[in-house]
Amino acid sequence: MGRSQETFNKKEVRNKKEKKRKDKEKKKLTRKENEKGGSLNDMIAYVDENGMITSTPPDPTKKKAIKLEDIEISIPKSDPNEVFDPIRKGTVSFFNESKGFGFIRDLETQESVFVHANNLLEEIKEGNLVSFEVEMGQKGPTATQVKLFK
Repeated sequence: MGRSQETFNKKEVRNKKEKKRKDKEKKKLTRKENEKGGSLNDMIAYVDENGMITSTPPDPTKKKAIKLEDIEISIPKSDPNEVFDPIRKGTVSFFNESKGFGFIRDLETQESVFVHANNLLEEIKEGNLVSFEVEMGQKGPTATQVKLFK
């Protein structure tokens, strides 16, 4: 009589697969049972007049009529009466004379603006108070017409 072709390891692997399949079937059944109790109305959420999420629908008597023109989604429009001064003031935060470029910190916006030696009307050094105009360069805002502020 011959020995069984099935080794202990093969039996163990087969038992593990069978157990895994049964566990998966149990999970599937419990999931189906839980879904039966839920409905679409249980999943709906409402937003009240204060912007808070609630489970109860809002009171229709508290509704307010809003004009479409009053809704602003983008940046508020600038005031047309406001005059934009193209000449800015700032301090030279860095300037490398050998390479011919530097940066000016705008006093109004506190932004750093690139400056090149070709755009200088007078010689400048670090720490100088200067006046300049801002134009868009290849890589961002660039200071032009740079001169010492007196």
